[in-house]
Amino acid sequence: MAKIAELTPLGVASLALLAEEPMHPYEMYQVLMARHEDRLVKVRPGTLYHAVGRLAENGLVEAAGTEREGNRPERTTYRITAAGHEALDARLQDMLSTPVNEYPVFPHAIAEAHNLPAAVVMELLASRLVALGADLDFLVHAEATVTAKGLDRKYWIDITYQQAIRRTEIAWIRELLEELRNGRLPWDEPRPTSTELSYPKESLG
Repeated sequence: MAKIAELTPLGVASLALLAEEPMHPYEMYQVLMARHEDRLVKVRPGTLYHAVGRLAENGLVEAAGTEREGNRPERTTYRITAAGHEALDARLQDMLSTPVNEYPVFPHAIAEAHNLPAAVVMELLASRLVALGADLDFLVHAEATVTAKGLDRKYWIDITYQQAIRRTEIAWIRELLEELRNGRLPWDEPRPTSTELSYPKESLG
């Protein structure tokens, strides 16, 4: 059986779907997209088929039958195995309990933002606020949608988590922008460009 740590995010999502009921990979893809889980894991039909195939090779899922619609190729339906349930439970326990540095891009960008002029940083952060606001609106709408459908909250608590993360980042960026505007955060201009550092021709002899 594959090591727990080797289960990819898409592998975890696949096992979780098959823990609900047997499905064929394309049906799994449709469900993931309908639930907007592409916001949580990178998923494409090809990568999903590959992920399911790898799970099958490791004995975590198994073929439950095939079906054909019209002239379309046969589709294999998969179900999770006992080993798959065990691996899914163990991986989820590890993911929930152990913080992992996933090397997100934004903290790295903030750490190096001093290389840009303050005016540019402020403009870029203002643009990010617009994008975050739109993202938050989408998540609020998603919550309203699943609530209207009567879906148990345990199935979509990730939506409220993502809302909290967006609101926190929005508040933090707004505070940073205010500090830059009123000068509470001194911001030296970046070093001169290579062109500005070049010597005048007359000084080269």
